[in-house]
Amino acid sequence: MPQDKQRLELEEVAVQLRQDVIKMLLAAGSGHSASSLGLADIFAALYFSVLNVDPKTPDDPGRDRLILSNGHACPILYATLVKKGFIQKPYLKTLRRLDSPLQGHPHIDINIGVDFSSGPLGQGLSLACGIALAGKLDKKLYRIYCITGDGELQEGAIWESAMFAPNHNLQNLTWIIDRNNIQIDGYTEQVMPLEPLRDKLEAFNWHVIEINGHNMDEIISACNMAKSIYERPTAIIAHTIPGKGVPEMEYKFEWHGKTPSKEVAQKALKSLRTLEGQIESDYD
Repeated sequence: MPQDKQRLELEEVAVQLRQDVIKMLLAAGSGHSASSLGLADIFAALYFSVLNVDPKTPDDPGRDRLILSNGHACPILYATLVKKGFIQKPYLKTLRRLDSPLQGHPHIDINIGVDFSSGPLGQGLSLACGIALAGKLDKKLYRIYCITGDGELQEGAIWESAMFAPNHNLQNLTWIIDRNNIQIDGYTEQVMPLEPLRDKLEAFNWHVIEINGHNMDEIISACNMAKSIYERPTAIIAHTIPGKGVPEMEYKFEWHGKTPSKEVAQKALKSLRTLEGQIESDYD
C-alpha cells in the first residue's frame, strides 16, 4: 500500500494522463473518451507501482505483460507509455493517423511497450491465458495482467477463458475488469445484465477482489494480494466512473466512443489542471 506522498504522486500522474488523453482525442477527432479517462488511475498504479517493466529493456524476457483487451481504450495506454518513457511525447499528436505507431487499437510493437495487438472484444483474456500457461510451464516468474471492459463480458469467449484459467491454476494471471457499467449501446445492466458478477466469477473458481478503481491504495493492495494467491487466478472487479475527471462525460454512455469538441476539451483541461494543482498543494 503506498505511503501518503507516493499516493499523491500517483494521483497526480493519473490527472496528467487524463490531460494527455483529452489532447490526443481532440487532435485525432476520433477515439474513445469514457473508458480511457476512467482507467487512468489503474494505469498510473500499474505502470508506476506494480508492473515490472522498463523502457530501457523493453524486450526483457522477465518483464510483466499487460494485455489491453478492450483495445479501444488505448489512448490511456499510449499516454501512460509516454509518461513511462517508452514513447516520445510528440507521437501523442499522431493518434489514429496513417503510419503512426499509435493506432486506434493497440498494434504490437515491443520497443514502445505494446506487447500484444488487441481490439476484437472478448479475445484478450484467451491470449492472456495462453501466455500465462506458457510462463507457468517454463517456470518463469513474470506475471500477466489482462484488462477487459465489462460490456466485453457479454462475449462467449470470455467465459471459455474464465473456465480455462482456474482449471490450469494460472496463479500468474491477474484479470482486471473495468466495471464502469456502460457500453456503446447504453448501460450494461439494461443491454445484457452481468450481475451477480462476483458470484459468477467465484463459481468459476477465481479469487475475486472488488475495489474502487479510482482509489490508489485499493488498486495497489489488490494487485499485491493477487501475487500472494498461489492456487488460482485472481479477478479484480474495479468499479470505475466512465469519463472520470470530466464532469460533462462522467457516467454517460454516450461518451463511450465520442471525442470532445474544442470547447469541451478546453473546459476539461481547465478542470484537470485545477485538480492537479489541488493535489500538488497537498504535498505542502
